[in-house]
Amino acid sequence: MGDDGTREDDGTREPDGNGLTEARGPVVWLDGRTDRDGRSRVQALDHGMTVGDGAFESLKVVQGRPFALTRHLRRLGHSLNALGLEVPSDGALRSAVAQTLEELGQVPLARLRITVTGGAGPLGSNRGKSDPTLIVAAEATSPWPERINVITVPWVRNERSALVGVKSTSYAENVVALKAAHDRGAHEALLANTRGELCEGTGSNVFVAVDGELLTPPLSSGCLGGITRELLLEWAARRGLPIRERTLPMSVLDTAPEVVLTSSTRDVQAAAEIDGRLLPPGPLGRVAADLFADCLPEDLDP
Repeated sequence: MGDDGTREDDGTREPDGNGLTEARGPVVWLDGRTDRDGRSRVQALDHGMTVGDGAFESLKVVQGRPFALTRHLRRLGHSLNALGLEVPSDGALRSAVAQTLEELGQVPLARLRITVTGGAGPLGSNRGKSDPTLIVAAEATSPWPERINVITVPWVRNERSALVGVKSTSYAENVVALKAAHDRGAHEALLANTRGELCEGTGSNVFVAVDGELLTPPLSSGCLGGITRELLLEWAARRGLPIRERTLPMSVLDTAPEVVLTSSTRDVQAAAEIDGRLLPPGPLGRVAADLFADCLPEDLDP
């Protein structure tokens, strides 16, 4: 499984009849150079390593082109500003992405990750005076299944945390919750916030069907503002579809007829089961998935 729960590809296939190629393995860009041989290294005292001081973005790449790159770079800038870290220039970020994807080759589907850390620093929480570290990595991946199993976990998000809305490299809470899901034979875990409200998954936003509408927690719940979530809400409003934000109790998952997850690698994905309760395919999830599939080809950088 990948860092966002996607299944990893070994990346060893030869070019096919359409001229598409699979990279031999993950590609890493660091300090202006790309590497597929595992030789890229960051400093041992990089603040991203010692205290998780950094932010990142993960996005999908379709036929060699990154999806919604501008929105992801905007959110990366927001995260870095919230952390008080220097934001690399838009040109530098796009150039690193382009070099990485050129080296990867035109695979049908890939995952791209952009990471910026505080750079080399002391062992404690104080930052040093080094420039930030920028790393871009990409690898071929496989599509998610159409429907997955989901569980809830006892841990909560702190909607008053200093990192609300920040896609931080301090991801250990998500790792623990996702492992709990895998240990129970599920693909994803959902969390409440400290008020007992539905918040989000470890790497996804959540929508639930309530009284003929598909509802998702507002950002005030403490959830990360996912790019796919953002686009789905925008596109649904444009077409007058019943998909919107609303504060929801965690208990809504006990009776909701449909639970739908969104993320940059999964798009719109229905849950087949939550905490052992079976969820038959429903109309609102299908409407949401069809909407996203219809709008996606219109613009890969919406």
